[in-house]
Formats: sequence, C-alpha cells, structure tokens
Amino acid sequence: MASTPTSRGQSRCRRCGFEAPGGDDQWHRITVPKLGRMTQCPDCESTDVITSR
Repeated sequence: MASTPTSRGQSRCRRCGFEAPGGDDQWHRITVPKLGRMTQCPDCESTDVITSR
C-alpha cells in the first residue's frame, strides 16, 4: 500500500485526510491509559495521525 507524503511541518489523519500543522491547536490531545498522550483528529476522532517534523 503506497502512502502519499505529507507537506513539511504538516500532520495528516490517515482515516479522513484532515491536515493541519503538527502541534497546532486544531488537533485534539487525549490521554489513553497505558499509552499516554495521543493526537486525535478533530473531524473523525481517529488517532491514526502521521506527524512530520
């Protein structure tokens, strides 16, 4: 399965395609027991997010 690269400094939800700058306030932050803090998509609530630096 081929993946498309994200723009530099952007984070992208792999489920719905939502994009915003990495670390931006648009992303939700959740705490999951045993996993810690995770980034969550504000549109579909997925945590399958690709973060570029």
